[in-house]
Amino acid sequence: MDPCTISTPSGNNRTPIPGCVRPRFAFDGANARSDYRMAARWTETMQDTATGLERARARDLGAQVLSGQLGKTIHRLRKAYNLSLSELAEQSGVAKSIISQIERNETNPTLATIWRLSQALDVSIERVLATSDEEPFIEKTSRADTPILLSEDGKVRLAIIGWIKTVEWLQWYDVTADPGGILDSDPHQRGSVESLSVIEGAFEVDVSGEIQRARAGETLRYRCDRPHVVRCVGSEPGRATMVVIMKAAVME
Repeated sequence: MDPCTISTPSGNNRTPIPGCVRPRFAFDGANARSDYRMAARWTETMQDTATGLERARARDLGAQVLSGQLGKTIHRLRKAYNLSLSELAEQSGVAKSIISQIERNETNPTLATIWRLSQALDVSIERVLATSDEEPFIEKTSRADTPILLSEDGKVRLAIIGWIKTVEWLQWYDVTADPGGILDSDPHQRGSVESLSVIEGAFEVDVSGEIQRARAGETLRYRCDRPHVVRCVGSEPGRATMVVIMKAAVME
């Protein structure tokens, strides 16, 4: 076996070790013990070199996996906030082109860049860096890691409690509102449907001039592919669960 080669991952072939120099030991019976020790030390050195190369390959593979998951996570979080690349770039201070490269897995960002993006997306850096190939069956999200959206008047708060992976076709929120709070929304994708289940207080929904009201224990479902407004009515704060089904079948 050539000491200046290492096995490939398949184990079927061997590749050269860069910088390896094959030893030339002249056996001398009088100095056999010394020659043996020299050969042994050389062999250990080459084994350490091979081990180092294998570890470097593992690190590179791990970096590629992490980078790929990072890009997917940044993309999903950006979509959850309905942010364009330009808007996220403005809020994070990271160039639009860099964010685009990260999402396409074309670059390995620095820790400082990841931190800026996590701050702009209002999640911890640990969540941004978490890989998802072998996620546990039970996933827990802390209060600090739950992104919050605010209405323009600041009186309606939507906590994103849905799974980030489904944001492009299914979204759900924990809605809390002060009396008189208004959530004015632009149309979603054609065929999208929204469901508002009231837990506390009362809400009314206005879709293109048609208004319906619901109290605790009641649910309103409506097309949200046109301008729609959700209001917290009455003198008490309101709370509800909102589910948005994107690209739903168009209703007759």
